[in-house]
Amino acid sequence: MEMKFKSILDKPKSHIIIAGPCAAESEEQVLTAARGLAELGTVDLFRAGIWKPRTRPNSFEGVGAIGLPWLKKVKEETGLKTTTEVAKRDHVFEALKYGVDVLWLGARTTVNPFSVQEVADALQGVDIPVMIKNPINTDLALWIGAIERIYKAGITKIAAIHRGFSIHGDSKYRNVPRWQIPIELKSMFPDLQIICDNSHICGRRDTLLEVAQNAMDLDFNGIMTETHPDPDNAWSDAKQQITPAQFGDLYHSLQFRNPTTDDAAFKDSIEHLRHEIDEIDEELLNLLGRRMNLAEEIGKYKKLNNIAILQSSRWTEILDKSIKKGTAVGLSADFVGTVLKSIHEESINHQEKIMREG
Repeated sequence: MEMKFKSILDKPKSHIIIAGPCAAESEEQVLTAARGLAELGTVDLFRAGIWKPRTRPNSFEGVGAIGLPWLKKVKEETGLKTTTEVAKRDHVFEALKYGVDVLWLGARTTVNPFSVQEVADALQGVDIPVMIKNPINTDLALWIGAIERIYKAGITKIAAIHRGFSIHGDSKYRNVPRWQIPIELKSMFPDLQIICDNSHICGRRDTLLEVAQNAMDLDFNGIMTETHPDPDNAWSDAKQQITPAQFGDLYHSLQFRNPTTDDAAFKDSIEHLRHEIDEIDEELLNLLGRRMNLAEEIGKYKKLNNIAILQSSRWTEILDKSIKKGTAVGLSADFVGTVLKSIHEESINHQEKIMREG
């Protein structure tokens, strides 16, 4: 499905800056946060969760529609445009009634095509920007599917929000970034704006700047950061929220990168280096082709001698040795492991083909 996207902001702007509390808790809390952010002069959208889908029912799930007049007052008093999360038809209708400027779909909604379609149906005939967070798990197809459903409803002002992905086990992140997935999304849809939700990736304050800078280095189109006038006493996600003043410090610490340049010397140097990379890539592909030919020869000997394809001890030995060699030349163990596992899987596929042949 071919899609052409427009900016979620009416005015052209190199980066979209979104900030505000995880959840609207009271009129005073919402307005205090908005006033602090408006004073910075850098925020484009004020975010606040009105409905909060939570893992367990005894958690704070948002104040509900009574908070929408607070967002309307934010716009009237500070001039900031507002955005909130919607998860079903009634949310859409209520948000539109109170003049919310931009809607977003959360990760728990994106993962469910039925919920996304319900929101899409409610948006038929409405001209409003919509942001779509990635699903909880690393499923690019689900993310694209949610974007397609909203686009088919007639919405062209769409942005994607990268909020990281759930992982089992220890990690310094609440949701691991898996940067390659939003990068792949961007390569498929170059005019789709991608915004980094550094708050949900980090889950803590001390790494917010690091993740936001990573996003800027990757040419993301903006950030969404949770800010609260009293973060330690926030009713939800207290550990990842910062004050408006702290957000101002974060913003001014960011280095915003240029997507390109007209500098002739830079272009000559970069083209020379890219040409070298292209030559190395071609050599790598030729070597991999030779390796698969050898794997097929091994497969023929295994078939003749009735030997199983997988030799676990041999594979473990290759993997351990390669990781040591790779780290010695500056490659990460994760990268070497990922590459070797893909090569090994392809080798097995080639040997299986040999085994199946008459």
